[in-house]
Amino acid sequence: MKSNYDYLIVGAGLFGAAFAQIMTERGKKCLVVEKREAVGGNVATEQVEGITVHKFGAHIFHTDNKRVWSYVNRFAEFNNFVNSPIANYKGKLYNLPFNMHTFYQLWGCRTPAEAHAIIDAQRAAAAKDEPQNLEEKALMSVGEDVYKTLIKGYTEKQWGRDCKYLPAFIIGRVPLRFVYDNNYFNDRYQGIPLGGYSQMIKKMLEGVDVMLGVDYFSDRAKFDGMAKTTLYTGPIDRFFDYEYGELEYRSLRFETEVMDIEDYQGNAVVNYTDYETPYTRIIEHKHFDRTQKSDKTVVTREYPVAFEKGGEPYYPINDESNSELYKKYAEKAKQTPNMLFGGRLAGYKYYDMDDTIAAVFELTDKP
Repeated sequence: MKSNYDYLIVGAGLFGAAFAQIMTERGKKCLVVEKREAVGGNVATEQVEGITVHKFGAHIFHTDNKRVWSYVNRFAEFNNFVNSPIANYKGKLYNLPFNMHTFYQLWGCRTPAEAHAIIDAQRAAAAKDEPQNLEEKALMSVGEDVYKTLIKGYTEKQWGRDCKYLPAFIIGRVPLRFVYDNNYFNDRYQGIPLGGYSQMIKKMLEGVDVMLGVDYFSDRAKFDGMAKTTLYTGPIDRFFDYEYGELEYRSLRFETEVMDIEDYQGNAVVNYTDYETPYTRIIEHKHFDRTQKSDKTVVTREYPVAFEKGGEPYYPINDESNSELYKKYAEKAKQTPNMLFGGRLAGYKYYDMDDTIAAVFELTDKP
């Protein structure tokens, strides 16, 4: 192992791998250290019964950014998977995203005009000058029926909070369409790497020194001394020893089961939108790649859980107090010599995968 690198990269997830690949391609010497025993971070996949399994939740790559799409296609061939999830509310099924199929299932509407009339009336009943929380924003955006059936229970399970105490901006991620179209994403490019994301990450890291099962914090001074610059992709509050306090996250618990049947639910993703069902969704992995044949199936149930220090942080809770706390860490990060920070945890921000790659471009494009 070399003892002198241009860059030490802490974390072998998508951000760290893309940064290491680009810098290695430019002739820089890079070392990646990863506390897990495999590369890929939360997009890691594995093969089970001939099926590619997403170990930490479903990840569908989608983007309108041609540069990003061209970049990831250098390292994997993508299939043509289109994300069309189903919602299960107390045993009744609805199409997602919210579209004319959904409105027919809710109200028997057959035309956009009929759906508009119902939703506009419900929006008007909930109108306020300025929504103060997610519930108010949702009612103003989609009306009472869509909100109570398909948003409220799922969201409260996911965040562990009543929607009245969640910030309004979260609802901005929910699409509403008046066409018969079950494609969840509007992006031009969409798919999943054949063979899984771990194979893609491994190809990105070809020519890069990688140390797995190594905790950067076990000897931070030693690792930092091995490189001119360190890129850190972990939780930013952990890096600064929680000097200003702990940032809040939500976490997930995954329950994966191999079943001796060919098909369990007939779809890749089924969301459970009632509050009483303890999990938010069931993923059936074989439906992400129809070329994979198996007489068995693998399903994963996702349970939102409270984050505890030392656990795995998934979703930053970007409310006002946490945002103010993050600003303190971000300012300190700017003043830390020979350090770069990037990715979902260091930036305390939810990133889609294309956003992650675009953020790497932004960092590496700097002179």
